[in-house]
Amino acid sequence: MKIGYLQFKPEFGNPDKNISRITDMISDKEFDLLVIPELANSGYLFIDKSELTELAEDTENCKFCMALKEICIEKKTHIVSGLCERSGNNIYNSSVLVYPDGNISVYRKIHLFDEEKLWFVPGDSSPEVYEIKGDNFGKVKIGMMICFDWFFPETARTLALKGAQIICHPSNLVMAYCQSAMFTRALENRVFTVTANRIGYDVRENKKLFFTGESVIVSPKGEYLCRGSKDKEEICIKDIDPDLALNKYLNDRNNIFTDRKKEFYNL
Repeated sequence: MKIGYLQFKPEFGNPDKNISRITDMISDKEFDLLVIPELANSGYLFIDKSELTELAEDTENCKFCMALKEICIEKKTHIVSGLCERSGNNIYNSSVLVYPDGNISVYRKIHLFDEEKLWFVPGDSSPEVYEIKGDNFGKVKIGMMICFDWFFPETARTLALKGAQIICHPSNLVMAYCQSAMFTRALENRVFTVTANRIGYDVRENKKLFFTGESVIVSPKGEYLCRGSKDKEEICIKDIDPDLALNKYLNDRNNIFTDRKKEFYNL
């Protein structure tokens, strides 16, 4: 199975340009599952709530989603991408999983970071696991979490306990910890993780944010299969055996799930 990330610099307020850039970057690439950064349609650094009203898209009539659907249908593949999503009167920092038949599943970020709390409604449901299947691989279970969700081990553990073999992690990271911490998230859950981070910086009036790049793919054994640059747009695609994530044994006597002492975790 071929999994990967796309690392690029979304332009704030220009979803047409962002989808055009994504399309150009993947036009000659083959993959079964590709992860694209957080808020890839809109950009990240908002200064007024009215901007979200203008830029947020619903998944049914979303120009950005429609473009991803066309790619997935044409390539018979799967894409996970961050999305500034509108649903009714609420705006969410979301991630969409687009299938080869054009269907979409949505996860809404539950751990909002810093000023995101001014703009977005937090997700109100537990992260779920979805089954995907392709011509080149059998059934595989994947989960989604978004950026700051990584800081809470319960997020990745919940997905792993629900059966996720691959955790897809669209991000706009501004702290330099996550790329190293994903070693632990992958190892402690024995899953593959794909963190797709953006690069560059946003400048909006008196605000400026730098993003850390270095997107990473980590194996269930804590191996870094790929680590991106800090400042270049790039794609990394790796061949993996997703069944490796089904083995939760560290040795003959230790299974990371059955060894859990749940009776002591009721906090």
